[in-house]
Amino acid sequence: MTSTDAQPTEHATIDEVVTTVIMARVTDFFGFFVYAIASALVFPELFFPNYDPVTGTLLSFAVFSLAFIARPIASMLGREVQKIIGRRGKVVLALMILGVSTVAIGLLPGHASIGAMAPILLAVLRFVQGIGLGGAWDGLTLQLQNAAPEGRKGVYGMVPQLGGPIGFCVAASIFFVLTGFLTHEEFILYGWRFAFFAVFAVNVVSLFARLRLLQTDFGSDERLMRSAPYGELIAKQWRPILLSTFLPLASYALFHMVTVFPLAYAKLYSDYAISGILLWELLGGSLAIVAVMASGPLADRFGRRTLLGATTALIPLLCLTIGTLDSNPAIFIVTGMVLLGLAYGQASAIVPNRYPTEYRYSGSALSTNFSWLFGAAFAPLTGLALTSTFGLWSAALYLLSGAVVTCAALYLLRISEHR
Repeated sequence: MTSTDAQPTEHATIDEVVTTVIMARVTDFFGFFVYAIASALVFPELFFPNYDPVTGTLLSFAVFSLAFIARPIASMLGREVQKIIGRRGKVVLALMILGVSTVAIGLLPGHASIGAMAPILLAVLRFVQGIGLGGAWDGLTLQLQNAAPEGRKGVYGMVPQLGGPIGFCVAASIFFVLTGFLTHEEFILYGWRFAFFAVFAVNVVSLFARLRLLQTDFGSDERLMRSAPYGELIAKQWRPILLSTFLPLASYALFHMVTVFPLAYAKLYSDYAISGILLWELLGGSLAIVAVMASGPLADRFGRRTLLGATTALIPLLCLTIGTLDSNPAIFIVTGMVLLGLAYGQASAIVPNRYPTEYRYSGSALSTNFSWLFGAAFAPLTGLALTSTFGLWSAALYLLSGAVVTCAALYLLRISEHR
C-alpha cells in the first residue's frame, strides 16, 4: 500500500467481497463483449465498407486485438501511477479512461461521414480501452483467493471467473434485442450505440462498489499487494511468468472461438439469423455459468491441475464438431460453452500460487495480461483468416494449438514441482 492510500476504516464481510468482485468482473466483461460482438456484426460494415465483407471483418478483428496489446503496457504504467496516487486513485483513473473511451466509440461516426479517419479513431480508442482495462487491475481476485480456507480454494477461485460468462450473457442479451427488434439499417445506424452507453452506466456503479471495498480492511496484507520492481520480477520469476502465461491459454482461446467467431462465421458464410446464433450463445452462456460454479467443488475434490488437464484434453473432441456451424450451430456453441465454463472456472486461480507472496501481485497481473494476449487477442482474426483461406476445419487448428500449449505447460508444471 502506498502513502497516498488511506488506512482501512471499515470491515468488509465475505459476502460483500464476493458481491463486489463478481460485479467488477461482470462489468469488465460486459464492456469487453459489447465491443467484441460489435466487431463482428457492426464495425466491418460501418468502418470498413470499402472492403469485401470478409476483409472488412478481418480488419475489424485486427483492431479488436489492439486492446490486448495495450494491457501489458497499461500494467507497467499502472505501477508508476500507483506510486503517485495510490491503488484507489489508479483504479479511478483507469476506469475513467475505460468509460470515456467506450462512450467515444459509441459516438463515432462511420466511414461514410468522415472517411478514413473513422477506422483510425476506432483503432486509437480501442487501444485506449485496453489501457483503461489493464490499468484497472485492483488485486481483489488475488485477495479473495488468498482468503480462501483450506478445502474451499476451488470454490473461492471460481468466484471472479463468473464475471466472464455473466458479462457475455448480458452483452449478448442486449444485441439479441437490438438485432431482433430493429431493422438492419436501424441497427447499423444507431441501435448498436445503446450497448456502449449502457457499459458506461454500469461502469459507474461498479466503480463505487470497488472503491468502497478498497476502503475496508479487506486485503490489508501489504506484502501480498506489493508491486515488485519489474527488473527484479523478470530476473527472478521469469520461469513462473512463462508457465503462468501458458497454463490458462487454451481456455482463453476457447472463450473467443465459441462466442465471437460463430457470429462472424454465421454473418459471412451461412443463412442463419444472427438473433438465432445469439440465442444459442445465450443458452450456452447460461450453462457456462453453471459449469463455472461446478468447477469450484470439482477443483477442491480432484485438484485444479487435474480439472484443467481433463478439460483441455476434451478440446480436441470439440474441434471435431466445428463443422456443425454449417448445419447445426447449437452443437458446437453449447458444447463449447459448457467446456469453457469448466476450464475457465479455474484458469485464473491456478496462476497466483506459482509466485512467492512478494511477487504475486505483479506476477499475476503480468502473466494474466500476456495469457489473454497470446491466447485470446488474435483468436477471432486467426480463426476467420484460416477459414477464409482453407475452410472451416482449419479454424479448429487454432483451438487445438491452444490445447497443446496448455497441456505442455501442465507437464512442465508437474516436472518443476517434482524437482
